[in-house]
Amino acid sequence: MFSFGNINIDRALLLAPMEDVTDISFRMICRELGADLVYTEFVNSEGLIRSNEKTHKKLRVVNEERPVGIQIYGSNIESMAKAAKIAEEEQPDLIDINAGCWIKGVVNCGAGAGLLKDPVYMQNMVESVVKAVSLPVTVKTRLGMDANSINILEVAKRIEDAGAAALTLHCRTRSQGHSGIADWSWIPRVKEVIKIPVALNGSIFTAEDVKTAFEETNADAVMIARGAIGNPWIFKEAKELLLDGKVSVEVNIERRIKTCLKHLYLSLDVKGERRAILEFRKYYTGYLKGFYNASSIRMQLMSLLDYKAIEDLLLNYLNYLLAYYAEHPQTI
Repeated sequence: MFSFGNINIDRALLLAPMEDVTDISFRMICRELGADLVYTEFVNSEGLIRSNEKTHKKLRVVNEERPVGIQIYGSNIESMAKAAKIAEEEQPDLIDINAGCWIKGVVNCGAGAGLLKDPVYMQNMVESVVKAVSLPVTVKTRLGMDANSINILEVAKRIEDAGAAALTLHCRTRSQGHSGIADWSWIPRVKEVIKIPVALNGSIFTAEDVKTAFEETNADAVMIARGAIGNPWIFKEAKELLLDGKVSVEVNIERRIKTCLKHLYLSLDVKGERRAILEFRKYYTGYLKGFYNASSIRMQLMSLLDYKAIEDLLLNYLNYLLAYYAEHPQTI
């Protein structure tokens, strides 16, 4: 059971915090499609305490997406505590500490997975953030810096001792980044040494992966990251599989294209038209995957910078697909 604060969810499905991905628009789409808890993009603590406008905008949450967590990162304990207080003013349901980002620039500054180099310092940071806010504080981290320095059992105990409400474990080391297969075998080992809820992250790309992860590890939650990009239905499909033992095989063309447009439309309010359209391009592959002539449509979409033009193209494509598959039902 993923249970703390006002969160109380059996076999919870979480949307991972992802830079340039989990803005309000994507979080709302994933919540509508079954995500139990969503997280903001990770927010720089130094940017927050220096009142950087772009950084502060990442804190914005809306009631429709709750429950939602704000994730912050940094290397300075005092800055992290101050940033947590600022984040708390936006009234999220929890504050999450990023102790797992593997990017070189973040790690070299002592933030993200760089905190794994000094478990005592990480514990002090978590404790400081816990004391600074009244909200539950959770932590997302990795197994260790590399295969020769896996220290997650010590880290997990220190995180719990510091007062964290839950732990999310990306089951790879920092040196692995996103490569290789995540080692889920560490989840039951971690659960043996701590009592707070433990969420599994890593190598989750299908509903079947979610089901297997719960069955093999007894994790309290499963966090989905790249597997949700362009395929937010993974949450709905996973819930169907967990509850009913099967996933709907129907390919609903209209639903997928209209969800794509809704996602983009929501992005306009968050980022403005030009930026939203440019940054949205990474989603088209997932939304249109498997559709007849999709590659040609994606190429056309890459040249458009006007929402109305994109809407017209995709709705015309929808009508084309409905007619095509009516004549060629065996190809869908």
